Amino acid sequence: MVFARNFFKNPRMLGSVIPSSRFLVKQLVRQIQFSEARVIVEFGPGVGTVSGEILKRMRGDATLLVLEINDEFVRVLSRRFDDPRLRVVHRSAADVVDVLREMGLGHADCVISGIPFSIMTEEDRVAVLRNTYAALRPGGSLLVYQFSSRVRADLEAIFGRAHQVFEPRNILPARVFHCVK
Repeated sequence: MVFARNFFKNPRMLGSVIPSSRFLVKQLVRQIQFSEARVIVEFGPGVGTVSGEILKRMRGDATLLVLEINDEFVRVLSRRFDDPRLRVVHRSAADVVDVLREMGLGHADCVISGIPFSIMTEEDRVAVLRNTYAALRPGGSLLVYQFSSRVRADLEAIFGRAHQVFEPRNILPARVFHCVK
């Protein structure tokens, strides 16, 4: 499997060697206002487990912008989904403001992130979160799923309150943080 091969080549590039469970995906998508969202951004979609569920629920005129830094995952995502609403971009999550502007998409309604914040440098983690805040429209949401609660302090420093839900039916059990701009 592509995700397992890449994990063992460079484990720092992945949050998990196993794709998100259907329970975690359900926990994430239930918090998205699909009837209103026109621009949804996903950081680190990996093989597209969450992306596929978002595409199933999105409006016909919405856009799902996925930012992925892994070359192989970019190829997998580009081949896996034949949907004109999906835009796969080989860039860092820290570039989200620039990518949205370059694509003429304006602000995001929702950003979903599974990137492993706990293993990033503080500088990189804060840069991604600050740029995410800037990329969201007022009232827009950030959903972050992680295996530890380490990122919560950074989320609350930038977004204010971060609501947390625990999903034990995932390997590894995950926390979902929901923040609103």
